[in-house]
Amino acid sequence: MADGAGFDEFYQGSRQRLLGYVFLLTGDLAEAQDVVQEAYMRAWQRWSTIRGYDDPEAWMRTVARRIAVSQWRRIRGRARAYLLHGAADPVPAPSLSTVAVVQALSRLPAEQRVAIAMHYLLGMPVVDVARETGAPVGTVKARLHRGRAALAELLAIDSGEPADA
Repeated sequence: MADGAGFDEFYQGSRQRLLGYVFLLTGDLAEAQDVVQEAYMRAWQRWSTIRGYDDPEAWMRTVARRIAVSQWRRIRGRARAYLLHGAADPVPAPSLSTVAVVQALSRLPAEQRVAIAMHYLLGMPVVDVARETGAPVGTVKARLHRGRAALAELLAIDSGEPADA
């Protein structure tokens, strides 16, 4: 069990020194604050052992230094991967037809949207859509039929074409 009063006193007496030390290691105040916070969390969890050390602050410096080094390694690994593989390809903007379909789908009842998405987008058979949604197969077929008809109507209206074209 942690001794709250003893830990608080230790924290108050050492936090500025430890933060200054880690800031000198990292060169970034926000990163130093994160490292110090992590180190104090680890110290709190082990305070019943650490408080008996001759120099608990030395333990804190070691832990903080190791946390900072781990972060440097993680950042270096990301930089190496970036150099090796390059930046991720940007995601292209959706086409106008995709936007129109999504807008039309948003105007359908939820049950029809779900059935259409599962069947046409995910390629699920009608039987699987029925099982997953808890609806009878005939109901799923009806939702697909009505949904397609409604989409045809909505897309014809949105495109400016007559509804019966």
